Amino acid sequence: RDLRVVQCKMPKGPKAAAPPAAKKKAEKQPEENSLFERRPKNFGIGNNVQPTRDMSRFVKWPKNVRLQRQRRILYQRLKLPPAINQFTRTVDKNTATEVFKLLNKYKPETKEQKAERLKEAAEAKSAGGAPPQGKKPVYAKCGINHIATLVEQKKASLVVIAHDVDPIEIVVWLPALCRKMDVPYCIVKGKARLGAVVHKKTATALALTGVKKEDEGSLSKLVDNVRSNFNDRGEELNRKWGGGVMGAKSQEKTRQKEKAIAREAAKRMQA
Repeated sequence: RDLRVVQCKMPKGPKAAAPPAAKKKAEKQPEENSLFERRPKNFGIGNNVQPTRDMSRFVKWPKNVRLQRQRRILYQRLKLPPAINQFTRTVDKNTATEVFKLLNKYKPETKEQKAERLKEAAEAKSAGGAPPQGKKPVYAKCGINHIATLVEQKKASLVVIAHDVDPIEIVVWLPALCRKMDVPYCIVKGKARLGAVVHKKTATALALTGVKKEDEGSLSKLVDNVRSNFNDRGEELNRKWGGGVMGAKSQEKTRQKEKAIAREAAKRMQA
């Protein structure tokens, strides 16, 4: 038989104790001002309230809001013909303020005021007297068909058109008609602002057929300003196309392509 000798290792004695670790020098902690103690927030579950974040990117907006934003982007991307692009050029802020200051003086009467006037006339007639006769009131005219008639008859002194009419075809022809009939016109921001003048939600355009004597000076100044910026620049506005502005990503890609082409041209010149 093959007898194998198994060697058994004897257990060693207890290990020697490790030398004591060198004591680290105590670091000096900066003295904190007790008035301004640090109070770090814990945003874990059940602790501090989470900070407000802008979640508008994840909101499902109403359909009308989406359509408005998509239309605005399309107007930037697509090439716009001059007839539509002219509505992007509106009057400056100071001129718009003067225009609305004048229009607000000639607000038409509300339904309540009209009912009161008719009631007074009916009471006077029933009492046997003649109804009160006065001068025809001067009001700002609204309604696209009415304004078109006033422009064709050259009765309008000033035509104010909104820039954000939808569909744009409702007013796209009106600037050309005003230039042809030599009626001063201007384009302002906000169909809702025009609507507020005539007690409606929105208004495509407003027209003034006349003003009181005290407002004739301000109207003549506005007409001169408007003619120089809109009526007299008809040929320039008819040649100016709009749109064609790509997004930030597309512009960056185009820029990178141009840089690469410039580098290749430089290499060819060196070779």
